[in-house]
Amino acid sequence: MGCCDDPKEPVKINRADLVRAQEQYGNLLRDFLTSDPENLMLKQLNSANVYLIELAALNAHYMSVRKQAISLLDKKSLVTLQAIVDREQESDIAIFTQQHIAALENKKGFFDKVFS
Repeated sequence: MGCCDDPKEPVKINRADLVRAQEQYGNLLRDFLTSDPENLMLKQLNSANVYLIELAALNAHYMSVRKQAISLLDKKSLVTLQAIVDREQESDIAIFTQQHIAALENKKGFFDKVFS
């Protein structure tokens, strides 16, 4: 959008972008219907946004998907990680999450490494 775009005018979509999005949707739907849903979720998780990763960490059906989602989360998601520990005390996923939280707390940033 430029400086002189009229906000009342509908946004024009590039035809190539539309075709690309339709192709991605078709590929995703084909994979979902023909392949293993667990592997598809693991594959999609790597390109998902933080909200979807947190959602997968909290509620995914497959344990491997939950563990992968938890391992992708960083310090900004400590509240979500702690919610998993609180909700599922003494379970394997709570122990895994607790270990990830400990690793995040012990992880040093770039400047900590340089000046230590």
